[in-house]
Amino acid sequence: MRRDNVNDFLAFIAVARQRSFTRAAAQLGVSQSALSYTIRMLEARLGLRLLTRTTRSVSLTEAGERLLQRIGPRFDEIESEIAALNVLRDKPAGTVRITSVEHAAQAILWPAMAGLMHDYPDINVEIINDYNVTDIVAERYDAGVRLGEQVDMDMIAMRIGPDFRMAVAAAPSYFERHAPPLTPQDLTNHACIRLRLPTSGGFYIWEFGKEGRELKVRVQGRAVFNTVAMMRQAALDGMGLAYLPDDVVEADISEGRLLHVLADWCPPRPGYHLYYPSRRQPSPAFALVVDAVRYRG
Repeated sequence: MRRDNVNDFLAFIAVARQRSFTRAAAQLGVSQSALSYTIRMLEARLGLRLLTRTTRSVSLTEAGERLLQRIGPRFDEIESEIAALNVLRDKPAGTVRITSVEHAAQAILWPAMAGLMHDYPDINVEIINDYNVTDIVAERYDAGVRLGEQVDMDMIAMRIGPDFRMAVAAAPSYFERHAPPLTPQDLTNHACIRLRLPTSGGFYIWEFGKEGRELKVRVQGRAVFNTVAMMRQAALDGMGLAYLPDDVVEADISEGRLLHVLADWCPPRPGYHLYYPSRRQPSPAFALVVDAVRYRG
C-alpha cells in the first residue's frame, strides 16, 4: 500500500469518528476543503461511497461503517505500539552484552552493574569473560572492556578504571623452600602459577618493565588455571608465584599471607576502557551502562 493511501484512510477514520469535516480537519491540522477532496479521491479509488453528507451532518454508509470497523482498530493498535515504544524511552529496558577480561568484570563492571540493575529492573546485563581482543561487532556485543592500549582506533573508548600494577607474589611457605627472584629472568627457576587463555589455549606471558627496558617471560609451573580467583588461591596454598593485578592480592600482602617480589619491575599499566563502535545509536539502557561505569577518579 502506498504511503499516501495510508494517509487517506487516516483522514477517513477521523471524519467517520468525528462525524464532522470541520472537527476532523482541526484534528488533522488540514483545511476543510483539502480534507473533503481527500475523501472524494478515496471514494473514487474504491468505487464506493463511504460518507453521506448533508449541510448539517455526516453519516456513514454501509460500506463506510464496514471499513471503519475493519481498519479503525488496526490503526489504533499501531498507535498503541508506538506509544509503548515511547514509554520505553522513559523506562530503559533490554539486554546489554559486554565482553571483558575477568579482572575488570570483577573489580569494575559487576559492582557498577549490580547497582544499575537494582535501580532498573527491566535492564539485563550479560558479561562474558574473554582474554582475546574480541570483534564486538561480529560477535554481536554492545561493548567490550580491555586495557586502553588494546582498543582499536576506530572505536569509541572511555576510561572506566585507574592505572594499576601487576604483582608477583607467593606464600611465605613457598619462600621457605626457594630464594626470592631478583630479576624477571630468575622466574625460569621457579614454580609459577600459570593462566590458560580460554580462547586461544595458550598461556599468558608475564610482562615486566624497568627504566625503559621491557621483558616478557614464558614461565613454567605445574598449577594451571583459567580464573584469577583460583590462581590467587593456589598462591596462598604455597604452590608457587602468581602474577596478578595488585588489587587482587593487596589485602593478602598487607596481612602477610603473600609476599610481594619484583615490585620494581612492575610499572603502572593503562587502566581499563569500555569501547564500542563509533557508528552506533545507543539505546537508553546502553547509555545508562556507559554512565554507570565511567571513571570519575
